Amino acid sequence: MAVDKDFCLSSYIAFRYIWKDDMDFYRGFHHHNFQPIADEDRIPVKTSQDIDCEIQRQIDDLYRQYSNIGILLSGGMDSANLAAYLRPGSHAYTFTSEVGVFDADVERARKYCEKFGLHHHLVNITFNDYQHFAPIVMAAKAAPVHSIEPQIYKAAIQAKKDGVEMILVGESADLIFGGMDKLISPQWTFDGFAARYTFLEPSLVLANPVSQSALYEQYRTGENSIDYMRFMDEVFSIESSSSYLNAFAAAGLPYYDPYVRLVMAEPLDMQRVRNGEPKYLVRGLYALKYPELEIPFKIPMPRPVDAIFKDWAGPTRSEFRKDIPMDKLTGNQKWQLWCAELFLNMFD
Repeated sequence: MAVDKDFCLSSYIAFRYIWKDDMDFYRGFHHHNFQPIADEDRIPVKTSQDIDCEIQRQIDDLYRQYSNIGILLSGGMDSANLAAYLRPGSHAYTFTSEVGVFDADVERARKYCEKFGLHHHLVNITFNDYQHFAPIVMAAKAAPVHSIEPQIYKAAIQAKKDGVEMILVGESADLIFGGMDKLISPQWTFDGFAARYTFLEPSLVLANPVSQSALYEQYRTGENSIDYMRFMDEVFSIESSSSYLNAFAAAGLPYYDPYVRLVMAEPLDMQRVRNGEPKYLVRGLYALKYPELEIPFKIPMPRPVDAIFKDWAGPTRSEFRKDIPMDKLTGNQKWQLWCAELFLNMFD
């Protein structure tokens, strides 16, 4: 394993994870990334009914192993669909916050729980939770983390106290069924996609930035073209799923994502996606499970970072620039800087 703090810091700032498996912040402190399921082990599905049958089969298998299965339940389609397979009395966990960004999520999740007789728990997220739980999940990952990880960790330890043995998540549905429509719909140029996908440009915030273009170059298909669909399948899947893997592992609670084991049997109909029907197979499943409800637009799992870090002045360590335009950054970008500085303070 090689050690290069500047590279790892730039990789985290750009992609929210360290994309080189053999590169670490510190010697003897190795980070861990999610390894996707092999294509040959995934189950092809052609229709919403196929997804229904395959998820039912998976959940039936889980209930042969676990008697108390819970769920991370947002207001969106993906986890709502999974809630329909749980036994009445199961525990469902929805994030909330005093700043109010979760209100719509909570209201929809409550309807799902009422329909299927689930015990609905609200997991309140505060700045104190970030301060308390971020060091735990960072130590487990050996790297700075995504802003969702402290939240997941808090929900997981609450679920364990409630006797939950396994928890369901619907994290992979967006990637597998065409839900990342803002990223996959445009006909991207190489430079355009790289600019759009980079979460925060390292040269904007770091004193010693290291170019991360080598990752994009692996997917270049022409002078100014890129296989962005393969990039999403291989890069985004690792970044996203690693957050869930790490947070649940740190809490010692197994989790399961039924969607991750599926694959579309036919090519994604990009025309439907571009015409405002992303995840059309998952939308069809939602219509089967909730015929009385309007199909919701995509609802990303909220994080109260915009409110919590609104007035944060920025990092002060020497690894960061002194002229960072903090007023131009989003809450999630500020989180990355806050988290990276906390990580360096802890382990440097």
